[in-house]
Amino acid sequence: MNQFSRNTVLLAAAVALAGCSGANSSGQTDSSPPLQGATIGGPFTLTDQDGKTVTSASFAGKYRVMYFGYTYCPDVCPVDMQHLGQGMRMLAKSDPGVAAKVVPIFVSVDPERDTPPVLKQYVAAFYPTMVGLTGSDQAIAKTAKEYHIFYQKVPAKNGSGQYLINHSQVAYLMSPENKPIALVPVDESAQSVADTLRRWVS
Repeated sequence: MNQFSRNTVLLAAAVALAGCSGANSSGQTDSSPPLQGATIGGPFTLTDQDGKTVTSASFAGKYRVMYFGYTYCPDVCPVDMQHLGQGMRMLAKSDPGVAAKVVPIFVSVDPERDTPPVLKQYVAAFYPTMVGLTGSDQAIAKTAKEYHIFYQKVPAKNGSGQYLINHSQVAYLMSPENKPIALVPVDESAQSVADTLRRWVS
């Protein structure tokens, strides 16, 4: 499979809908980064869990795992974040120097409910240095578009005013220069997360 075809397959996996019910990512055995050259990612200006304005430049020099979800997600997001957090802990134990180079980032697609205080409590439950990001509807929409993330509010059928959000289930490993490297298999296991980060973070 050539580079263009491989990227096409991975991008198709990236935009598969989770709908809070699951969608698998696929790993690669090629020696080159699976997402090398893909048009994923871009500059953003959002608000972190401490209420501070951050930009993509705030993470310059660090690898980052970019995951889009929401704190009210009933099943998929918590499991994915648990795998990510546990994978980071495994990596910190076996390869602390590698783990120190990685910032796991949870970007909310539900800014209406995911305020900084809500995000702060949420991300702290999974990993000490995980960053939660929120922002205006426009800022979130722009960032999601840059990362090829689909999300859509689904009103509750019981008229309660509560809602779910269908969204892409994907975690991107981005380089210190904010270039896409690979998908992180947060839907699989903590070990898969640790192995993937160990392989691509140098």
